Amino acid sequence: MARLTRAESQARTREQLVSTAKELFLAEGYWATSLEKVADAAGYSKGAVYSNFRNKDELCLAVLDAIHAEQAERIVRAMAGKETLAERLDGLEKWAEETIGDQSWTALEVEFATNVRRDERLRAELADRDATIRGMLTDLIRENLTEFGVELPVPAEDVSAAVLSLGIGLGVQRAIDPSIPVRVLTDTMRIALGLPVR
Repeated sequence: MARLTRAESQARTREQLVSTAKELFLAEGYWATSLEKVADAAGYSKGAVYSNFRNKDELCLAVLDAIHAEQAERIVRAMAGKETLAERLDGLEKWAEETIGDQSWTALEVEFATNVRRDERLRAELADRDATIRGMLTDLIRENLTEFGVELPVPAEDVSAAVLSLGIGLGVQRAIDPSIPVRVLTDTMRIALGLPVR
């Protein structure tokens, strides 16, 4: 087997650190997880962490990026292969039922957002990431509206912001009370699209 290049080795180390930090942040929370704990659990020195990330905030941003990428893929898979808009919303609802309100993920998002509120640079980084998520959601909405010939009275960007905001709020509520149904989100979308509510 060929030896890894320095860049490949560093990429692998970074990936393992992000994966380990994700497990620890989700299990124990942002504040309770130190960089030392991440390094130990991943089998690296603290120096290896600092050679890949400036600080814990930067590591947490990488963890959130990984979680968001995973969830975006899961949403696309949940809607793939569905022939009607109603079926796609059913797929989205299935994803939402399994995901929205996950206590560890919701707590991490809220804990980190609270942490960065006084740091303009980190707030800007988080805002950029939120804008990227809204952009991906806007593209997904536009593609589906175009494919099915549906026109909405508001821009797709506004729909994206509303759906994301409703999803985040619902996530926080479901983290507290899992009995709250996710259909609150998908039925709102069905109403906006003129589809029957189940």
